[in-house]
Amino acid sequence: MKQSALVTTGMLVAPTIIPAQTRGGNNRVAPSDKVRLALIGCGNQGSGDIRRFMTDERVQVVALCDVNKEGPGYWDGTVRGLDVVAKWVNDFYTEKNGKPFSGLRLEEDFREILNMRDLDAVEIATPDHWHSIIAIMAAKAGKAIYCQKPISLTIPEGRAMSNAVKKYKVTFQTGSQQRSDNRFRMACEMVRNGKLGKVHTVTVGLPEGTPDFGRNIDQSGPVHVPQGFNYDFWLGPAFEAPFCPARVGCNFRWNFDYSGGQITDWSGHHPDIAQWGMNTEHTGPVKINPVFVAWAKHPVWNTATHYQIETEFREGFKMILTSAAGFSGVQFNGEDGRWVRVGRGNYTTSENLKDVTLTDRDIKLYNSENHFRNFIDCVYSGEEPIVPAEAAHRSTSIAHLANIAMILNRELEWDPKAELFLNDTFANALLDRPMREPWASVYKKLVAELL
Repeated sequence: MKQSALVTTGMLVAPTIIPAQTRGGNNRVAPSDKVRLALIGCGNQGSGDIRRFMTDERVQVVALCDVNKEGPGYWDGTVRGLDVVAKWVNDFYTEKNGKPFSGLRLEEDFREILNMRDLDAVEIATPDHWHSIIAIMAAKAGKAIYCQKPISLTIPEGRAMSNAVKKYKVTFQTGSQQRSDNRFRMACEMVRNGKLGKVHTVTVGLPEGTPDFGRNIDQSGPVHVPQGFNYDFWLGPAFEAPFCPARVGCNFRWNFDYSGGQITDWSGHHPDIAQWGMNTEHTGPVKINPVFVAWAKHPVWNTATHYQIETEFREGFKMILTSAAGFSGVQFNGEDGRWVRVGRGNYTTSENLKDVTLTDRDIKLYNSENHFRNFIDCVYSGEEPIVPAEAAHRSTSIAHLANIAMILNRELEWDPKAELFLNDTFANALLDRPMREPWASVYKKLVAELL
């Protein structure tokens, strides 16, 4: 991976994050109260998610946060940012209440959001390299957290996030919404109940390439930072780099400094379903073998475009992550040619399973019909949502392991309990990525407090 000197910025020292219980106590909100929610990251996913939350009568959006006031580079080149989403929220509540709404707090610095004493929950929809610091601070401040996938930039960061959720006893939901789709749940229940016999191979079909979602593929040369965009804060813990439109917006996912390409972008979806079906949500593979990989050829983007990685689990099956499956989704392959394949909007089985149905005596998995409502339900009840931090961490870890194996271009052995490669100092050195100051010190202190 590209190495760069750590650069200390002129950013202000982080203000104190006040540890506080939410109004209901122990991260629970009283049934008579609305859940007061803030969005941190007003780009692609966040701007869509906030509309889903606003339709829940139990939720009141009270604050928004983003380092970009307004600009292009989001889905299909659209314009989004703090001011754009603020207008959407204000217009929604104005129409809903029949009078002008002006109670929305707008901030550039997420720490100001987390210091709000009357705030119950946050959604984190920033680029991946910001997730761990914001999530751990939010947990410490006693806020319930809805965090977009992939949960982390690295395996150690994901471990720290999961540990923080456990230590501070907060509600955490990951934006892996496929678990709240009945088709995915049904496929996993078929597997869990042995309807396929012993599953020997799980094929995870993932997208290929580096699609130009932001319509800025050719804007890779250094230019002046647009007015209203705090680019230094956007970089945050990542290496200093010259600003260019292709680096930010929704195409950040094609650069290893901020994400991990298609394989991590989808880790919270199809690999997560594979883990759910195989009941390996709290473990991981023991071997990772890169079969083939091709890398992006672009001045800024450097993640894999075509790939296949075979992993082996101690539980006795292989999981193959590939951009060459010919389908998008998960196929569980069992005995006697029995298989189940599930994707977005489709569910198919082998001929010898077409008449197999589940009964009341069979294992039933967590049933959520609305991912956002499930999170709010759990903020009230204190119960665990359908995609808690540990499950998300383990699914995302598979993608991080695959990237490391592809970078080294060799088979690796992994200890899922210790979360270390076996007898491989060099591979272990790639598990984490250095942060620049002052965020390196902030993160180090947050993690030390988890011990």
